[in-house]
Amino acid sequence: MTGPPPARPPGGPAGTGKGERKRGELLDAAETVLLASGYPELSMRAVATAAGVRLGHLQYYFPTRPDLVAALLDRVLRRSLERLDPLLAAAPETLDATGLVRALLADQDDPALVRLFTELWALAALDETVATAVRAFYHDYRERLTEHIRRHRPTLPDTERRARAEVFIMLIEGASLFRSGITSRRAPESDARLLATAVALLTAPAD
Repeated sequence: MTGPPPARPPGGPAGTGKGERKRGELLDAAETVLLASGYPELSMRAVATAAGVRLGHLQYYFPTRPDLVAALLDRVLRRSLERLDPLLAAAPETLDATGLVRALLADQDDPALVRLFTELWALAALDETVATAVRAFYHDYRERLTEHIRRHRPTLPDTERRARAEVFIMLIEGASLFRSGITSRRAPESDARLLATAVALLTAPAD
């Protein structure tokens, strides 16, 4: 955070080998520009310059700026889901809810990752195409987390599982703004309460 993650966006050649590697390098350059300068500066020319290629070369893989943005968004969200899946796949007998929450919070120690999602959230407020993809990502995240809670707390009503999943995501994602230093500074006392609250959402029995 349904259907699958956003489909591969239109653009230049895909597949394996040199073309796929070059596509990845161009998306690396686009991500660098986005992190360094923000979305307003994410122009095709700026990305081509950052990648050290001609503009026409970039356009061979991503004909337009929307194609480039869609591909970058697709990659960022897929990477996040790939990080989530192993965390949510634990069998009931090996549940480590505290470890799961700590792993998710550890992502917030990466300033680049926090900045990247901050830019995506801001962009989603301005661009409906991006907003649709971001909503699909969080919907998928919620569904995966709901299933995780179902496996570990099968007696909870489905509405309760979904509500817990949504509040858990709100808690973790909102925490990134405070724990990263964007709006505040993290404190041990706040982190302890955050951890306890998040773990309870995953593990507490029905009222």
